[in-house]
Amino acid sequence: MAHINRLLKGALISTAGVVGSLMLTKHFTKNKSLKRIPPFFDQPSPYLFAHRGGMFERPEQTKLAFDRAVEMQLDGFETDVRMTKDLQLVVFHDASLDRTTNGSGLVSEHTLDELKRLDAGYHFTDINGNHPYRGHSDARILSFDELLELYPNHLVNVDLKDDPSQTLGAQAPQRMYEIIQQHHAEDRVLVTSFDDRQTRKFKEISHNQVAVGASQKEVTVGFLKCFSGLGETFKPMADTFQMPTQFKGINLTSSKFIQWLNHINVVPGFYGINNIDLMNDLYAKGVHTLVTDKPELAYRFKKMHNLIEQ
Repeated sequence: MAHINRLLKGALISTAGVVGSLMLTKHFTKNKSLKRIPPFFDQPSPYLFAHRGGMFERPEQTKLAFDRAVEMQLDGFETDVRMTKDLQLVVFHDASLDRTTNGSGLVSEHTLDELKRLDAGYHFTDINGNHPYRGHSDARILSFDELLELYPNHLVNVDLKDDPSQTLGAQAPQRMYEIIQQHHAEDRVLVTSFDDRQTRKFKEISHNQVAVGASQKEVTVGFLKCFSGLGETFKPMADTFQMPTQFKGINLTSSKFIQWLNHINVVPGFYGINNIDLMNDLYAKGVHTLVTDKPELAYRFKKMHNLIEQ
């Protein structure tokens, strides 16, 4: 055990030294040829975001969840949007209503007014198997417009879920940009999608005025180039990689990969971070954004690192 502890201590010291050296190098030898980091990332790091508002603690994507994240002093939210039948964007993850509401069918088959009559806390259960938020007035589906209006001081990482090959999905990037403009939220919204057709279209529509995240395809290409010695040939479209810790059995949290992303001005972030030891590990490696399902855990992390406002 003593031998293991010495190894762990040595590894921690080594990691801290590498990260410190990287930060110093980056600070004193700034490469002006690198892509600019957009204003979305101007605030002090790390960013702690609530995944779907904090879906383990409150009904996902509802005002109940977002209010809880604000109470726990998170910096913002990771959320998803889908197009409605009447061309509105609603804060919702699944294509179908069945898993989280008392409704059924597809989001795209309903108008905004119809969706707002549903109970989005209907299926949420607490640790005792109870349904404490059924019928709650704040357990309702929000429009993206409402989300930006309700939380003007918080950052929003939003994922376009609709298929761009479908009629509604093809209109989502334009509708997204219009809403962002209406709220003058260009510097506090990050737009992502697993489908790079959506992010590329949004980037073109927004004239590069809003931060965008990498698609699954771009993350894959970047990872392969980093580890094949071709990192210098990678030309990122995205401003940030928001990733799971593993993908198809491959670990994405290596110091080498994280440091390479920082080196090329692509902001590294990870989602599904529901363990405080993992939060600490990623933060020590130089990760900027941590997305969790547990706002209370993020609060503990921020308190541990003196990041809580008194």
